[in-house]
Amino acid sequence: MSGHSRWSTIKHKKAAADAKRSKNWTKLIKEVTVAAKIGGGDPAGNPRLRTAIDKARAENMPNDTITRAIKKGTGDLEGVQYEEITYEGRGPGGTAVLVEVMTDNRNRTVSEIRHVFDKANGVFGEKVAWIFKKQGLITIEKSAVAEDKLMEIGLECGAEDVRDGDDVWEVVTDPKSFEEVKAGLEKAGLKPTSAELTQVPSSYVKLEGAAAESMLKFMTTLEDHDDIQNVYANFDIDAELMEKLTA
Repeated sequence: MSGHSRWSTIKHKKAAADAKRSKNWTKLIKEVTVAAKIGGGDPAGNPRLRTAIDKARAENMPNDTITRAIKKGTGDLEGVQYEEITYEGRGPGGTAVLVEVMTDNRNRTVSEIRHVFDKANGVFGEKVAWIFKKQGLITIEKSAVAEDKLMEIGLECGAEDVRDGDDVWEVVTDPKSFEEVKAGLEKAGLKPTSAELTQVPSSYVKLEGAAAESMLKFMTTLEDHDDIQNVYANFDIDAELMEKLTA
């Protein structure tokens, strides 16, 4: 399992008991609003909106809040207009980093993100998107199903692969078949612990010691920024060290 996948797992666990729920909600509301603006307010015909709503409900967001965000996206209610931007660069240890942003002030956001990269001795603006590939990633608790059974179900639903993700199984899909695979797993009685479209790197940079600690601080700072929706990086840190540094 890659270090970044471990980071995602730890991040989800921390979020469940995180006092920063309002910050998480702010980002989810942005995603719901933008998804509705781009693809319409009907989740049945808008996969991105459907996924955003699922994430919002998983964070116990009230339905009224979700509905207001959808209406702001469709223009039925007045709201802030957000711009989607993806920034690239190099983080600690030469890691490749993609930062997905939703902002109502591009100049402010790019200045603040550049500062985070500079403080971590990174290189903001270097082109690294070629290292990543967009894929669907669905995780299932290992206690819920045996690997061979999950492989059988997943492949029947259209999944590309099933991988061992330490404490979970990772079901990998093409972005176009993500919703179909997720629905197929749920129909088979398997409830995902997480399901998202993500950026998967083709290679990883192994980090240890100070470089690993610096990378995790860098990731935390970026993900705490209100305008940043997602951060993807190709770092790999041993599970034991990751747990120690994030305890």
